[in-house]
Amino acid sequence: MVEKDYLGRIKLWRTLRTNIEDSQTPIKDVLNFWNTVPVSGIAVDPYDINRWPNPWELLKENNYCEFSKMLAIYYTLQLTARFSHSRFEIHIVLDQKESAIKYLLFVDNHALGYYNDRSITTAELPKMESQMRHVKLPTYQ
Repeated sequence: MVEKDYLGRIKLWRTLRTNIEDSQTPIKDVLNFWNTVPVSGIAVDPYDINRWPNPWELLKENNYCEFSKMLAIYYTLQLTARFSHSRFEIHIVLDQKESAIKYLLFVDNHALGYYNDRSITTAELPKMESQMRHVKLPTYQ
């Protein structure tokens, strides 16, 4: 993904969105795709929603931190017919057990981001201290 030029990244991302429409494991497919990008230091301020890049800016910048990777997963799902009616929230939480900040994407009753390779139900999430919750996420068509 990262080694392609901007147009190549757009095409690859479009293919992913098309493929997950009929996939038996759409969330796993999206997680697998975005887990291939290298992660850098902070590229996007997770606390300032007004400064978040839109999906095309994110692909153009081609610089991913843990939070912008979660944004990319959100944009990928949100821009499909299959997930167009899903409820999305992004939570910034403190995992006291691991002494780490985690970025979680809630898709209906599933949480993405606690484990890199799979989603879990919200009921399976361990108790964590909320730092911020974004419920009115930007939407694109």
